[in-house]
Amino acid sequence: MPVPTSKHGRPMNPLEWAILLTLSAIWGGAFFFNAVAVAEIPVFTVVVARVAIAAVVLYSLLLLTGRSMPTDRRAWAAFFGMGLLNNAIPFSLIVWGQQHIASGVASILNASAPLFTVFLAHLLTDDEKLSGGRLAGVVVGFVGVAVMIGLDGAQALGAPVLAQLACLAAAFSYGLAGIFGRRFHAMGIAPMATATGQVTASSILLLPMMLFVDRPWQLPAPGTQAIAAVLGLALLSTALAYILFFRILATVGATNVLLVTFLIPVSAILLGIAFLGETLQVRHLAGMALIGAGLAAIDGRPWRALLGRWPGARERRKASRPGAG
Repeated sequence: MPVPTSKHGRPMNPLEWAILLTLSAIWGGAFFFNAVAVAEIPVFTVVVARVAIAAVVLYSLLLLTGRSMPTDRRAWAAFFGMGLLNNAIPFSLIVWGQQHIASGVASILNASAPLFTVFLAHLLTDDEKLSGGRLAGVVVGFVGVAVMIGLDGAQALGAPVLAQLACLAAAFSYGLAGIFGRRFHAMGIAPMATATGQVTASSILLLPMMLFVDRPWQLPAPGTQAIAAVLGLALLSTALAYILFFRILATVGATNVLLVTFLIPVSAILLGIAFLGETLQVRHLAGMALIGAGLAAIDGRPWRALLGRWPGARERRKASRPGAG
């Protein structure tokens, strides 16, 4: 998921850590639910069911809390743009990709989304240019992606490699959504309304594709597990996830929320191994480590913490400040 930009990032309290861990678990669970659902239900039907059910739930919550949706054309044009970039394109690509690769691999590739966000922010914004540390983080992260795909795989563009590229394209779309989504704050649209508007818009965008490509009325009825997986995607990994995401974003800022990207593959990998019999190759784990190192360099806090523990580091930083001594 894309991480909107923010300047503040204070240490989190135990409740905020609990929310963050819960969010990472249910977003990691999305890859597990995708794998179960797509075994019986076509791609667009899975995605439309996910966003449409989530839209109904989020609309209901808005009504229960006495809030309303914007009705002007400009707001809904923005909702459709966000729904395309943040839901319709990435959800469809990831679900398609998971027909050919393990959910853990898909989740690791998805973790590259902040790398794209930082790179695209440098190109498309005036206030978020790459620093040396961020550039190094982006380079290291993309080396991790290359390691995951592997030279042998890249030379033989079979279904598994195309599926990995589809997940990378989804991460790129998330990166664009992270930049595009900055406009909602400037437009004065509340985060819950943004979440509701984008899943509503993506439902409308994908419904014709589902009807034309999947023709769900001609399909056999899915089993209980597939239906439960779709409900898990809609209720947990979309509706509840957005509620938690905007709750923690409002209190601790996007810098701390970035930590969720480190944690999503953990739950996705564990669920895939425990319930789907998936395994990961050494290059996948090496790629995950490099992507994590890249994200750490972008975030900066692990590096600052390491320097802070290095003997004499604090004194050197003090001495280097203007007017020190």
